[in-house]
Amino acid sequence: MRKFLMTTALVTMTVAGLGAAKAADVKEVQMLHWWTSGGEAAALNVLKEDLSKEGFAWKDVPVAGGGGDAAMTALKAMVAAGTYPTASQMLGYTVLDYAQAGVMGDLTETAKKEGWDKSVPAALQKFSVYDGKWVAAPVNVHSVNWLWINKAVMEKIGGTEPKTFDDLIALLDKAKAAGVTPLALGGQNWQEATMFDSIVLSTGGPEFYKKAMNDLDEESLKSDTMKKSFDNLQKIVQYVDPNFSGRDWNLATAMVIKGDALVQVMGDWAKGEFVAAKKTPNTDFLCYRFPGTDGSVIYNSDMFGMFNVPDDRKAAQVALATATLSKSFQSAFNVVKGSVPARTDVPDTDFDACGKKGIADLKAANEGGTLFGSLAQGYGAPPAVANAYKDVVSKFVHGQIKTSDQAVEELVKAIEDAK
Repeated sequence: MRKFLMTTALVTMTVAGLGAAKAADVKEVQMLHWWTSGGEAAALNVLKEDLSKEGFAWKDVPVAGGGGDAAMTALKAMVAAGTYPTASQMLGYTVLDYAQAGVMGDLTETAKKEGWDKSVPAALQKFSVYDGKWVAAPVNVHSVNWLWINKAVMEKIGGTEPKTFDDLIALLDKAKAAGVTPLALGGQNWQEATMFDSIVLSTGGPEFYKKAMNDLDEESLKSDTMKKSFDNLQKIVQYVDPNFSGRDWNLATAMVIKGDALVQVMGDWAKGEFVAAKKTPNTDFLCYRFPGTDGSVIYNSDMFGMFNVPDDRKAAQVALATATLSKSFQSAFNVVKGSVPARTDVPDTDFDACGKKGIADLKAANEGGTLFGSLAQGYGAPPAVANAYKDVVSKFVHGQIKTSDQAVEELVKAIEDAK
């Protein structure tokens, strides 16, 4: 009940905040987002500064929560009240849901002028274009199948890059023997499911991941390979500390940054936290693909969904969209955020070693057919299915589902019910 009351209060305050904005003020951009960590806030400041130079004021509507669930609850209330922000940070299928509901704006004229159809990968256009109209501006491409490792701790325990899942378990054992928390994890369902995305790809390979996590093929979902994936999840969660439940993702990243933990399995937004802490890849931290997933990229993309605002607010919206997909912003923002550009013609000159690897990996995966939507992050299947998936994975991690056989059975049923 307390959680419900808090969420209701949050939505009410957020709607009230937007309602107080001067709708007639065409020089104001109202942005709903969940970028509240240090690295995320620093990245967003790049866009604020770009728009400020053009004379546009920025109205933040931040809703904390790394997975974006609270923000989407707030957005739902705003849309129901007819109080649209200029734009909202959104993921994949959520953009298409609102487009289908007829509340999104039309950026097609701007997209044609700026050549977005030639520079934005087809995988992203699937979610930013609806019924032939551009309704969202992709901000970046994140990939989730990463390991983030404290280099000093790695050297202390004599560890080397794990190439297989068994190598990873052996590395975690070394950290445990040295008295260091092996795995930094936040016990929130989206974090647990994000890690499981990588485990499924590592366990079953690219073809299996696509069938199970994107195509939702029932035979794959109920297969022995999926059972083994849950077995591997059970193995790896034995290496978290006792206080992991409810921990925010950036606090888990901070454990690795400080050397209190060896490794975090997390999307490359984690790198933004290392950058904000003035840490350098290959000097202070290491970035490896999750063992067994080299050559594949599990992606998500932050998008700015643009709503059908009144005419007197559209100039600000066009300015926001144009700035978002400019080459200069795409480079500057993603250097800070940890992600890679949402357009393929941005040079990697200003990116660090992890960023350069991310850009090269994305290009190879895009060309090789191994670029897969993250189910946990809203790009593998519609929200109802993704939520069902996250719920089952989290129940398994927290012992509410006891065995991998039961987990597979629950997953198949939950996904079928959610379709």
